[in-house]
Amino acid sequence: MSALSTLRHTFVYIMLFVALSWPVQAYALSIGEERLIGQKILYSVRKDLRILDDPDINQYINRLGSQVLQVVGPQYFDYRFFVVQSDQFNAFAAPAGLVFFYSGLIEAMRKEDELVSVLAHEIGHVTSRHLAQRMDKGTKVSAASLLLGLAGLALGVPGLSQGLFTGSLAAGQTINLRYSREDEEQADRLSFGWMQEMQRNPESMQDMLRTMRRITRYRMGNVPQYLLTHPNPEARLDYVESLLELHSQQSSAWTKTDNFDFLRFRYRVLVQTTDLDRLRQYCAITLAQDKDADTQRMARFGLALIDAQNRRFDQALEQLALVQGQYPDRNILRVDQAVILQMAGRFNEAKAILDASVHRDPTDMYGLFKLAQVEAASGNTTRAEVLLQQVARAMPEYPQVFFELGQIEANRGASGKGMFYLGKYYLYQGQEDLAVQNLRRARRDTSVPKHMQEEAEQILAELEHINKET
Repeated sequence: MSALSTLRHTFVYIMLFVALSWPVQAYALSIGEERLIGQKILYSVRKDLRILDDPDINQYINRLGSQVLQVVGPQYFDYRFFVVQSDQFNAFAAPAGLVFFYSGLIEAMRKEDELVSVLAHEIGHVTSRHLAQRMDKGTKVSAASLLLGLAGLALGVPGLSQGLFTGSLAAGQTINLRYSREDEEQADRLSFGWMQEMQRNPESMQDMLRTMRRITRYRMGNVPQYLLTHPNPEARLDYVESLLELHSQQSSAWTKTDNFDFLRFRYRVLVQTTDLDRLRQYCAITLAQDKDADTQRMARFGLALIDAQNRRFDQALEQLALVQGQYPDRNILRVDQAVILQMAGRFNEAKAILDASVHRDPTDMYGLFKLAQVEAASGNTTRAEVLLQQVARAMPEYPQVFFELGQIEANRGASGKGMFYLGKYYLYQGQEDLAVQNLRRARRDTSVPKHMQEEAEQILAELEHINKET
């Protein structure tokens, strides 16, 4: 064994001993307080950032999170995972199990294990309650101040309220909330162990940290060190490389991940968040030069999405047909085909494909939602409503499903029910004033069913409580 390897092994053993010897932390936040702050932060994020509220993207990232949580074990919080439009290379965990990934980070990834490594790292911060530990036990810090501090960590995100950022500096919370080196090492150590349990390749942690180091070096001149949510990637990289050396004999147990779902998810994100001409150029280069078969094939999928966005539907369908030929058993590609047909106004063809696809996989909320839209556009509003209610039960914070339900009720002349659904749409879009306005009207409308009036009252009370407490 080399002297460097011996030194790294010794370092890891020392750090593990120190970690086990750390005293139990005193938390400034109770579980209930953390949940309340999480609710407020989510409302604020919806207001100031653009969350990709797409059932396809949402379902993938949350399924992946659930896979990690299965090995993590019981938790205090119900975790939720979101993709936010931003070219920043970042992800952050907020209180109460809210985890946000920037589209710029996803763009830099090349395989699913890299996404899992970051996802597990953020879960490590939440399950260790690092934010609660960062609080000063002797000082009463409001949820609003904590919110400002978290907002300050999201430096450089287009659309982030300048008032929030300025306030976070004035409140002095940004420095207090910075993760320590020990926090980062604990999150990396937990992530490493969970990936091993999942038989995922933890070398992906090393790959992501190398990318982070390169990007941090490039951007360091513009971003103060104390504002980085994950400081010092060099030290983290050394620590993870030490763990990899320590467990190198277990590398044969790591399974090769099928990256189809990840690559499809990645292109679905990028086509909504990046310049299409630049993305087309990237896809063309990948198609011509990449040696990995899946990466090369799915670059054509990216080209199909770009053509569809540019309303070149025939070319999009031709590109997608080539991808389907490479993956004949992937039902989700049939849904993608139907969506392009729907965009082209070919509703009968889209409906036939979506009916068959949903029958094969009734858990696919993306397919269900698109089928509901096709049914509504074809005048079959009764079935559309049934399908939309299924989606609403599975994804109760997806704004567009309530917009579609509101449209159906408004077209029927049921204005009260339409206002109720419109209120929920605005609520999950982050437009609180409009949400309150419509929910109050629905609550007072005697034509609105009692259970809807009660739900409107409950939402209004919850909003009042959150605003009062924070």
